[in-house]
Amino acid sequence: MTPIFTQPLTAAAFAPFGDVLDAKGKPDKLINQGLCARFHDRARLDFGPEGRAGLSIFDAQPRALPYRLEMMERHPEGSQAFVPMHEQAFLVIVAEDAGNRPGTPHAFLTNGAQGINFHRNIWHGVLTPLASPGRFAVIDRIGTTSNLEEFWFETPWEVRGR
Repeated sequence: MTPIFTQPLTAAAFAPFGDVLDAKGKPDKLINQGLCARFHDRARLDFGPEGRAGLSIFDAQPRALPYRLEMMERHPEGSQAFVPMHEQAFLVIVAEDAGNRPGTPHAFLTNGAQGINFHRNIWHGVLTPLASPGRFAVIDRIGTTSNLEEFWFETPWEVRGR
């Protein structure tokens, strides 16, 4: 297996694949009589012309590093956001498109207070919490057409921590 090493999740490094959801920096405004900081419009959500936004709850089994990456998927008709309902780091794997298949994967570790939004048609690994609970709010496209493509690697990758 070819190794891939994790890197911290930053907005700059993740920008080609999607959005980092966090409350860093100065809030856009204060609301609720100044008692609530609003970090406004943090993700480019895209549900296509035939879809609508859906909010689901996922409860995934935790995995461990090193992690065997055998498959990646993408959603050609809409974005997909994962907002953790805990404060545990999770693994995020993405890849550029290389002729309708994933290119070399990139692996990121969240800091426990970050969510992510995959832009439409971005190759990514499955939801990969590294601790329990693995509960996430997921905002993605609900529609009548298929919005999932999978690619299985002939030779798996091994994701390792630094």
